[in-house]
Formats: sequence, structure tokens, C-alpha cells
Amino acid sequence: MNEASVQKTILVVDDEDKVRESVKEVLTDEGYRVVDTADGTRVLDMIEAEQPGLVLLDIWMPKIDGIGLLKEIKSKKPATNVVMISGHGNIHTAVTATKFGAFDFIEKPVSLDGLLHTVQRALGELPAARSNDKKDHGSGNEKNGGAASLAVRISRSGEPIRQRTLKKSVVSSGQGLHSGIKTGLILHPLPPNSGISFAGISGDVSVPADLDYVGSTGFATSLSSRGFTVATVEHFLAVLHSYGITNLLVKVQGEVPILDGSALEFCALIEEAGLQDEDDEWSEIVIDRSYRVGDEGGEWIGIEPAETFSVHYVLKYPKPVGLQEYTFTYRGPNSFKEEIAPARTFGFLRDMEKMQKLGLVNGGKLSNCILIDDERIVNTDLRFPDELARHKILDIIGDFYLLGKPLRGKITAHRTGHSDNIALLRAIRVGMGL
Repeated sequence: MNEASVQKTILVVDDEDKVRESVKEVLTDEGYRVVDTADGTRVLDMIEAEQPGLVLLDIWMPKIDGIGLLKEIKSKKPATNVVMISGHGNIHTAVTATKFGAFDFIEKPVSLDGLLHTVQRALGELPAARSNDKKDHGSGNEKNGGAASLAVRISRSGEPIRQRTLKKSVVSSGQGLHSGIKTGLILHPLPPNSGISFAGISGDVSVPADLDYVGSTGFATSLSSRGFTVATVEHFLAVLHSYGITNLLVKVQGEVPILDGSALEFCALIEEAGLQDEDDEWSEIVIDRSYRVGDEGGEWIGIEPAETFSVHYVLKYPKPVGLQEYTFTYRGPNSFKEEIAPARTFGFLRDMEKMQKLGLVNGGKLSNCILIDDERIVNTDLRFPDELARHKILDIIGDFYLLGKPLRGKITAHRTGHSDNIALLRAIRVGMGL
């Protein structure tokens, strides 16, 4: 029994007797006081009488619209958290519910683990530190965990930098670049030491933003765990990396939306939510020596000790692209937002047929990808003369957050991609005993 939850009341609203009874039984066993109803028209009166800390509300109720009822609850009792439940939900239903004030959204059949985790978050009971159930990567240095290579991150004022999450939940919708499916993001704040995790709508299965869970790196970076996969995470992770967000639950259906092919809309989403500094301090990985993977004269990427984090990228393609290179030195979120976030993903028309046969770029459009043929860029004007090189830096910044902490070091890359980024991260982890 959770002693902290003994006096907390939960109202369960669902017209399916079996669902209502099973949810009530589970929550009662956990020490909560549970009241329930199958009549949506009674909900507002019951909230007034019972003063629940949480309402679990079925979105599809006879005689009443669940979304409409959600709006009424949030209008009259804005402090009451509401979790929507649906047997016919998808990411767009979840996004809609979150926009109108729902704390979260879970699917039927309700998963026990997913339900309890969501209830604990909604009632502010989630433990401050949660295990990511990390795979054993066999570095041979598990005992010290690489502690000697970590340094507390210090702000310009000389004060330690704190862990960070969002002030509130926010949502975004779009289309997956490779899957072509309509998808979206629901971002939920988490307490210190939770880390960054991606989950499905119900949140019962999640995957940490961690190097051990990289599933594939072909044209994009995907993460996988226990049958759950989320694709094209690198642009979004680059924003979290640059804004210093350390703890966040990201609900997504299959693939992070590509939006306009850049990271600008993700920056706007984070700024809309606002940043919340937390009590615990935040450390960074200080590169101790040079690491390098790849072939001299071909594709290679390396990192060396430095006082700041920077990336120098050299890109070389046949005409009409030619040689592009750019150096980015991190000086805070605004430097990333101005120099790197606007750079869009790109592709060559001659590769599109091959990629489509592999089931990729099904969501590619003229508005979300720079398209290049043998003579010119066919669909847009570049935002920067070196936009393609800057986009490669965007990918690196995102991939390099998969070590779970920011790095202090200078990265140099020549004509590399996601597979090379991941290979260097693994070399760093083994070499530093992380």
C-alpha cells in the first residue's frame, strides 16, 4: 500500500461496468479512496461533493461528450487533474484531450503498470529517481559508472546548473517523414533523475533516450525496447540537449513528426511550455582524450578535449551541392535556435525511389525536405548557404544526447551520418567507462 495516497480520492467515470470495477479494485488495493459512476451527467456534482484529487474519465460516454465534460471540469475546477481513457483512441485524440487540459490519456484495455504510473504522476507521487532498466553494455566499469569523468555543470554566474523539465504539458501534431503516418507529441514534465523517455499513448511501455536502446540508424535514429519503437528522434533530442532539459516523458505514436524538416517548431513548443529548473544538480561528461572512428580521407568523426561544446562539420557531395562546412559553438539555447535549429533535412531525388522501396520517406513532402536533383535544389531556397552542413550538426547534437548528459568537447566530422555518430558514442562510453 502506498501510505502517501491513503487519503487521496479518485473518481472513476466509465459506462463499462467491468472496466470501472477492475480499475476501482486496483486503485483501492493501492490505498486510494475510489468513488465511481457510469453516469457522465453526475460528474460535476460528484466532484463538488467528493473533492477528488484525480478524475479518470472515459472519453466516449452515452448522453455526454467526454471532451465537452473535460472542458467543463477544467473551467469550474481547474486544479483537478483529469486523465482521459478511451478504447478507440489515437495520438490525435490524445493531443486534443491534452490541449483542453487533460493531464494525460490512456488506452483500453488499461494496463496495470501504465495506469498506476499515470495516477502517481497525476497525484505528484512519482518517486524522484526511477530506474531506466538499462541493458548491460559490458564496459567492465559498472562499479564506478564513469563518475570520475563527470563534472557538475556550472553557469556563467558560477552557480551549479540544475536539472530541468517543463513547466507544463504541451502537444504538437504532424506527420512522420519515413512512416508517412499522422503522428504527434505529448510532452509531460517529470521529477529529477527521471531522465528522458519515449512512450506510447498509454505509457505502459517506454524506451529511454539512451545509447543502449538505439534500434537503427538508417537515414534516421530510432529507439526500441520491449516491442515499442520510436523513430526519427534526433531533431527533437537536439532541442532537449540544447535547452538543457533532463527529465521529460514524450508520448508519441511510432515516429516523431518531421514538421518542416528542421527543429524550429520544437524550439517553439519547448518555449511555449516554459522551462522549470529542479532542485538536483546537473553534470556533464568531460572528454578526457581524443576519440575517433572512420577512415582517414573518407567518412570519419572524432572528439577531443575542449573547454566548451562545439561541432565542426565538413560536407562534400557532387554538384550542385559541392563543399559545405560550418562550425557551431554552443553558447546557450539561443545560439542553437539561431544557427542550427532552422536547418532542414535534405535528400536527393535519385535516392528517393530506393528509399521508398525500403519503406522510407513515405511522409516526404516539398514542404518538409530540401530536394536536390543533378542540377539544382528543386523546391526551396536555402535558409543558409551552408544549410546542409548545419543540418548534419543538428543530427549530431541530437544523437550525442543519447549518453544522457551533455558533453564538453570539440567534435569534428567529415561526411558522416547517424551510424558514425553512434559508433563514436560507443567508443567514448567504453573508453571513459561510462
